[in-house]
Order: sequence, then structure tokens, then C-alpha cells
Amino acid sequence: MLRLTSGDWQWAEDVVQETLLRAWQHPAAFDPARGPARAWLYTVARHLVIDAHRARQARPAETGGEALERAAEQAQGEDEIEQALQSWAVADAVRTLSPDHRAVLLETYYRGRTMSEAARVLGIPLGTVKSRTYYALHALRLALQERGIEP
Repeated sequence: MLRLTSGDWQWAEDVVQETLLRAWQHPAAFDPARGPARAWLYTVARHLVIDAHRARQARPAETGGEALERAAEQAQGEDEIEQALQSWAVADAVRTLSPDHRAVLLETYYRGRTMSEAARVLGIPLGTVKSRTYYALHALRLALQERGIEP
């Protein structure tokens, strides 16, 4: 196995263990009429090594930590730019709302107040806060869709 695994002891041990496990789990696969058990086990081990080699060829090459850190920094910079652009578009969409709708969204979403608290702060009935919030969100959704942002 060491020759098949290019001298890698750990890999050779893994191949031997997997070979014996497969022989134990599938004893009917061995046909004594076709040859000795040693040749059959060697063939199973060789197929395992070939499969592992093919699997490594199909995967992209592994990179070190530095490359991953650079990619993460670059992606973080792109995310920050995307987030800034999106926040500008959202702010522009909010400006298209009526002052009453903006005030309700400011109190309920930005300041995190409940509907009752927003009604008390704005000095309007609770039902009015609920309906204005509904219509404000509907108008905001349309304004965002016009700007190509899916909420």
C-alpha cells in the first residue's frame, strides 16, 4: 500500500482499513474461483486509491490561510460597498413616502416602539398607526422595487 500511496503511511493505513472493512461487509463479492483472496483485496485497495486520486483531481486545489484571509477582506470590502449603496437606495425610497408614513415607520421600526407607544408619541389613535404602518410598508416596498431592490 505504501507504494500505491506514494509512501504516505497514514493514507496507506486508511486504505488497508477500508479494504478490510469492505471485505468484511461484502464477503459475497469475493469469488474463490477467480483467484486468491490476496489478489482480490489488492484490487479493492487499488480501486480505493484510484477513486481517492480522482476525487482530489475533481476538487479545486486547497489554498493556505493567507489566500482565504485576502478573499475574506476583499469580500468584506465589496459587502460594505454594496451595503452603502443599498442603504442610499432605501433612504431615497423612504424620502418618497408621505410625512405621516415616514413618521410612523420612524417610530415603529427605527426607534423600535410598539404600535401603542408610537400612537402615544405621535398623538394619533392606535388604529391609525396600524393602518399607516401597513400602507407605508406597502408604498416602501413599491418604491424599493422601482429601484431594483427586493425587500
